[in-house]
Amino acid sequence: MTDAPNYPKFTPDMKKTHKILIPNMAPVQFRIMAAVMKQQGYDCELLENCGSQVCELGLKYVHNDTCYPALLVIGQFIDALNSGKYDLDHTALIITQTGGGCRASNYIHLLRKALAKAGYGNVPVVSLNFSGLERDSGFPMTLTTIRRLLAVIYYGDMLVSLRAQTEPYETNKGDAERMQEKWLDRICGWFLSDTGWKSREVKRNMPVIAADFAAIPVRRVPKVKVGVVGEIYVKYSPLGNNDLEKFLASQDCEVNIPGLMGFVQYCVYNFSETARLYGGNVLMRNASGILLGIIEKLETVMIKSLKDNGYHAPMLFRELVKQADGVISTGDKMGEGWLLTAEMVELVRSGYENIVCAQPFGCLPNHICGKGVINRIRELYPSANITPIDYDPGATRVNQENRIKLMLAVARERLEQREKPSNLTHKAEKVPPKQREPLGHAV
Repeated sequence: MTDAPNYPKFTPDMKKTHKILIPNMAPVQFRIMAAVMKQQGYDCELLENCGSQVCELGLKYVHNDTCYPALLVIGQFIDALNSGKYDLDHTALIITQTGGGCRASNYIHLLRKALAKAGYGNVPVVSLNFSGLERDSGFPMTLTTIRRLLAVIYYGDMLVSLRAQTEPYETNKGDAERMQEKWLDRICGWFLSDTGWKSREVKRNMPVIAADFAAIPVRRVPKVKVGVVGEIYVKYSPLGNNDLEKFLASQDCEVNIPGLMGFVQYCVYNFSETARLYGGNVLMRNASGILLGIIEKLETVMIKSLKDNGYHAPMLFRELVKQADGVISTGDKMGEGWLLTAEMVELVRSGYENIVCAQPFGCLPNHICGKGVINRIRELYPSANITPIDYDPGATRVNQENRIKLMLAVARERLEQREKPSNLTHKAEKVPPKQREPLGHAV
C-alpha cells in the first residue's frame, strides 16, 4: 500500500503551530512520554476518548479484515478530529511503527488513507520509529531523545508494577492509586524541567519510589495471581482489551502485566538475531548487544529496587530470552514473536501461572506464539492455566469476561487446595522423628 503522493508532512516549523494528538496505548508510560515531547517544545495531548463510536469509526474507514488495534487507533484519531475540539489546520497525529513484518508497520499508511476518506487529508502524521521508516517524520530520533524515552519506559513500567502488587492488599482503599498519581506528577515534572532521565538520576530515584510504595499499609493474604500477555496494543490499552486489568482487579486478583521495556529489548535483540540467522555485517551483529548492555544497567537498578522493597521483579532480559528454549525459536520474531512465549513461561515460573493471552482475532504471529504454544507450555509446566482471549469488533465483552471467569474458577480451586493442609502433612506428623526421611530426599 502506498500513500497518496502529496500527503502532508510534519515539518519542523509545525512544531510551533500544531497540536499533536497521541493515541493512548500504555496510559502510564505514554503520559510521561507526553511530558518529554512538551519539554522539547511540542504541543501535545494524550487522547482519552473511548466508547463504541471509536470502533465504529474504525470500521467505517478501515477494512474490517485489518488488525483490530489499527481499527481502534484510527477510530480514536478520527473521533477526536470529529469532536470539534481542535483547530484542524493546526493539528497533527503521531503514531508508532515497529518496522517488522507485523501489520503495525502499515498503520501509518492506513491512517493517511482513512484521513483522506474522512475529509481530513490536510492533517499531517508524525511517525515515531527506531527503524528509519519515515525519515521526514518531523520527530528526529537523536541519542538524547532515545535516552529520555528509555527512562520514560522504565519509570512507567516500575509504577505499573508497584501499583499492581500493592493495590490488591492495601488496607486503605485508593492508597496505591494516589501514590501512583503522586509519582506520575513528580516524574512528569522532572521531564518538563529536563531532569530525572540521566542514568545517575534514574538510579537515585527508583529506590526512593519503590520505598514509598512499600510504606503503604497492606495486608498480604493469598490471592489468585494473573499474568497478561499478548499483542502489544490489546495487552496494555484499556480501550483495546475492554479494561481487562480493571476487570481482573474486580475479581480480587493480583495482576502482572510484563513491562513495555521488554518489547523494546526484544526489538533491539532481533537485529542481531536476524544477522545470526541470515547474515549481516559486524555492526548488525554487535550493535544490539551494545545497546542491550546499556539498557541492562537501568534494568538491574529497577529489579534491585523492587526486590529490596519486597516486591516481585521481572528477570533480566538476557534470562528472559532463555525461557523460549524448548518451546519456540527466537527466529520467530514477527509481531511479538518469541517474546510472547517467553513471557508466558516466565510468568508461570514466577507464580503467575494463570494467564490471559490477549490477541486481536486473526493476528497470525500471536495465534502462533500464543495459542500455538499453550499445549507445549502445559507439558513443561502442568500448573499453567492459560486462556487465549480474542479481541475484535465482533467479540462481546460479556463472552470475553465469562471465559476469563472460567479460568479464574480453576485458579481459585487450585489456590484453595494449596492453602489447605494436605493429608500427607497430617500423616507425617504421626510418624516418629527417627523414621522420617531427611528433607534432602524429598522429591
